[in-house]
Amino acid sequence: MARAVENPLVRGGLTIVAGVLTGNLLGFVRVAVTAYLLGTHSRADTLAVAMGPIDTLNSVLINSIVFAFVPMLTAAAEDRRPGLFRQLFRLFTLVFTALTVALMVAAPWLMRVLAPGLDLHYFGAAVVLLRIFALSTLATGLSAVYCALLFTDRRFGLFAFYPAAINGCTVAGALALWKLLGIYGFAIGYTTGACVQLAVLYFVTHRELAGARDSADPVDWREILAKPAFFVVYATGLGLNVIFTRAWATHLGPGMAAAFDYCLRGVTVPVAILVNPITNSLLPEIARLRSLVRWRQAFRLIDKTIALTAAAAVGGCGFALLFRRPAIALLFQRGSFTEQSTLMVSAVFLGMAPSLVGWSLIEVAARSLFALDRPWPPVIAAAIPLIVNVVFTLGQNSRQPEWLGLGATLGLLLGFGTLFILMHGNRRRRLMEP
Repeated sequence: MARAVENPLVRGGLTIVAGVLTGNLLGFVRVAVTAYLLGTHSRADTLAVAMGPIDTLNSVLINSIVFAFVPMLTAAAEDRRPGLFRQLFRLFTLVFTALTVALMVAAPWLMRVLAPGLDLHYFGAAVVLLRIFALSTLATGLSAVYCALLFTDRRFGLFAFYPAAINGCTVAGALALWKLLGIYGFAIGYTTGACVQLAVLYFVTHRELAGARDSADPVDWREILAKPAFFVVYATGLGLNVIFTRAWATHLGPGMAAAFDYCLRGVTVPVAILVNPITNSLLPEIARLRSLVRWRQAFRLIDKTIALTAAAAVGGCGFALLFRRPAIALLFQRGSFTEQSTLMVSAVFLGMAPSLVGWSLIEVAARSLFALDRPWPPVIAAAIPLIVNVVFTLGQNSRQPEWLGLGATLGLLLGFGTLFILMHGNRRRRLMEP
């Protein structure tokens, strides 16, 4: 046992597990507070359509930066690493600032796309919420650059506890500011959490960076921006699958977008628990095996991880479907969240829960391939869930809540199937390389 804990791969995995569990426990508290205060009223839809896309965007940014630049920073000599980090930080400060300003300016037009069926009485509030949430994007993006640097020393803790900071501050903001600012307290707390995380990361790293000299050779800005491009496209494809489903839900009546978001928490938490500890701790190991051209060991590690993830995801999905209604009632049915809300959410969860299997598997396989510097298969596979979802949802055109998440589920399963085929397509060629 002691030897296992001393293993950096195991220790990193345990750290990330602790962070994921803490963050998602606070995430359930966040959802419970939202349910208590907002239920499945149109106000809950307003929060869902503003917070959900920014949540997705921030997740895309932090994962894209980490998975793109951990291998680059790891490969750099130790004395050149701080200089390379500073190049990355300066460039992405400009990029994320421009992105944040663009989101705030374009908020009214974005909201018409993100929530086409939202009650017009709540449209203005949704625009304001989106602008407040957009401020978190700058802090999250810069935090991701710091996390990439820490990953090179297998320091996973601050990255792992990022969701805990976001969810904890969101809950605190919502409860402290509810009587004064109402629904806007959620957005202020969320953005504050992102800023707190950035401040902590700066404090942890500024001493060692201040004492290091810029000894890295300049890297062309186009090469730097190209590094995360593949992962951005991949993660955006998966994110749009969720965003489209939430937007479609606004057409189905008041409270449906909120019901979808409550169900989404029941899927994303298990996905995070399954995927993040495994992939984040495996990323440096797979990158190391690739640099040593030890393809057989790398593929064997990936295969075992996919098999373990599949078994856990199928078992978790079956358990969640079996006990969905009493679990939802136990967790959320109080305050503004009524028995009718429980019935609505459990109906949506029926179609959404099986996405746990496809989502977990496609994430594990895709992130492993990114670590092996094989970005094209994940990018191709990421487009499939959205295409399948759009075709299925528009073709069915059903207003029944049970059908709401089924298109997303089918798309993710087909996306993983495609990725699995592509992943094994040229494995023999890789294994024959010297």
